[in-house]
Formats: sequence, structure tokens, C-alpha cells
Amino acid sequence: MVELPSGEPAKVGVEMNAQALDEFHYGEVDVVLLCIEDTRRRAERAERALRESGAEDFLVEALGRAQDDLSAAAKRLTQGSFFAVPKAQLTL
Repeated sequence: MVELPSGEPAKVGVEMNAQALDEFHYGEVDVVLLCIEDTRRRAERAERALRESGAEDFLVEALGRAQDDLSAAAKRLTQGSFFAVPKAQLTL
């Protein structure tokens, strides 16, 4: 069952048409993308703070790799969702 961000179950059918359900699904992807970007920016700030305060190189490098990984995850999610071809469009 689909759950709304409020935790309530989403009702499919008369109460939620296909377009509304589709918008809900893409909205969930948007929320995850925003969380990834927020986390990536947090890692960027932490990397800068550690570098400026003279932290060990391995800590600064780990935060840099985390940023790269988060950017790659956001790219994969974007490509796999917003730019994916729905199954219904793959058949003639």
C-alpha cells in the first residue's frame, strides 16, 4: 500500500486518479533527491571545515569521496526515474 508523507495510506481509485498517483510517486523521488543534495552540501561544509582546521588528510579525503558518491547516487536516481522510459512505452 502507498503511504503519504503524513503516514496515512493513500487511497487508489476514485479518490486518487492515475495522474495524482503518478505525481505522488515522482514527489517521493523528489524528496529523496532533496535529502541526498542536503547531505552532499553538509559533507561539503564539513570537508571545508576540517581542511581549514588542519584535520588529518584521510578525513578530508573521506568527505570528498562521500560527496562524489552522493552526487553519483543523485545522478543515478534522476536518470533511473525522471529520464527512464515507462514499460507501457516500450511496446508497440
